[in-house]
Amino acid sequence: MIKPLANRIALVTGASRGIGYATAIALAKAGAHVVAIARTVGALEELDDAIRADGGSATLVPLDLRDTDGILRLAAALNERYQRLDVLVGNAGVLGPLSPLGHVEPKAWDEVMAVNLTANFHLLRALDPLLRASDAGRVVLVTSGAATNIRAYWGPYAISKAALDAMARTYAAETVTTNVRVNMLNPGPTRTRMRAAAMPGEDPMTLKTADPVAEKIVTMCLPDFRETGKIYDARQG
Repeated sequence: MIKPLANRIALVTGASRGIGYATAIALAKAGAHVVAIARTVGALEELDDAIRADGGSATLVPLDLRDTDGILRLAAALNERYQRLDVLVGNAGVLGPLSPLGHVEPKAWDEVMAVNLTANFHLLRALDPLLRASDAGRVVLVTSGAATNIRAYWGPYAISKAALDAMARTYAAETVTTNVRVNMLNPGPTRTRMRAAAMPGEDPMTLKTADPVAEKIVTMCLPDFRETGKIYDARQG
């Protein structure tokens, strides 16, 4: 069986559950060695077991993405070991408070921006040389329809995702003449813990699982995927 990502190095944030977990497994099945980042060691170990059961391989990195120095150490370790990074999937995110902007505590605002936006900036900044060193560097950042479908009470989350989209398009424009391709994926309604928190009255069995979303992400990580600076909707292909 031909594995389209054989011998590729793929980093996934928020890999311990939901879309990140499914994406890490799908990338490993496609042949990539997965560098899996999450805060919870136990959940990462469960992911490692699942990847190895399918014959794949992974490196586990317990890391809070608000730890900027930790991101820099990770980049240095990847450079020392591989001298490149072929795939970056920025999936980690937090929902934050669903309330009027005037009621949002500054600490809650800062956390949403730190995880959803600033962490991805630090990842791009630290990993840019390694992505450029790949013969086909691929970046996929997980966005949300909330970035453009603005609704009351979703302020911190929606604003963080809108800014993430702008940052991704900026980086795509800056790398358009290189081998790096940068795109975003809006997964749409998906059966995840975050969705359950946002929509507590919704029947989760009416939603798709994270697996088809992960397959879309893998497609965007392939060396022959040439588009850049685009936002894709998993529901519309």
